[in-house]
Amino acid sequence: MSEPSTKQILEGAAPMVAEEISEQVTEALHNANSAINGVADAVGLTEKVEESPYAMIAAALGVGYVLGGGLFTPTTARLLRLGMKLASIPLVRDQLLDVAEAAVDGVLGSQAKKEESDS
Repeated sequence: MSEPSTKQILEGAAPMVAEEISEQVTEALHNANSAINGVADAVGLTEKVEESPYAMIAAALGVGYVLGGGLFTPTTARLLRLGMKLASIPLVRDQLLDVAEAAVDGVLGSQAKKEESDS
């Protein structure tokens, strides 16, 4: 009776090793899923997602953008410039309205003085 070759031994062991690796991967995935769910519950993430899903999607996109290296890119610079311009609109609008109000008051005041002097 001859001894089995190395190839035969490895072929016989491969299914057992594959099954063991599969079990370990499944267990690791289960542990990771449990850890993620535990963190989500501790932070209250599930409730926040249910209350405002769009805000949480925006937050996830922002975190992904920053973690993906998008923070120091030309796109970020453009977005910041646009945001600053949009944030300055109310201030400029208020100043323009004040100037326009003062101009109208000045015109109406000068007309009232002119009418008083004509009378």
